[in-house]
Amino acid sequence: MFCSNCGKELIGAPELCLNCGAKPLAGNNFCHACGSQTNPQMAICPKCGAKLAKAIVEDISPKSRLATTLLAWFLGIFGAHRFYLGKTGTAIAMLFTLGGLGIWALIDFIFAVSGSMKDTEGKVIKNW
Repeated sequence: MFCSNCGKELIGAPELCLNCGAKPLAGNNFCHACGSQTNPQMAICPKCGAKLAKAIVEDISPKSRLATTLLAWFLGIFGAHRFYLGKTGTAIAMLFTLGGLGIWALIDFIFAVSGSMKDTEGKVIKNW
């Protein structure tokens, strides 16, 4: 096995490459099967024919998870956290229904605390 980020040969199945510190399948500069240099747009290694792993990039929102959580807890029934995240339509719906009589607000609070709430662009709110 070879590191897809730096091309260094790996022994066993380590969590991180000892050469570059990346996860072995996180990069797309080298083939994980044969170690040959590849183009990031390639789907299959031209040397050995192995399917190349695509790097998984999670978009993280610049919005604050702490602010979202606090707004959801204290003003959740008014949809304040959704206004903060740019979700105006659902924020107005929460405002008129009082957060779905509190149930919707509670669910949003749980999502905010767990870090699985998303902003209007679909980016996850992870940073405290």
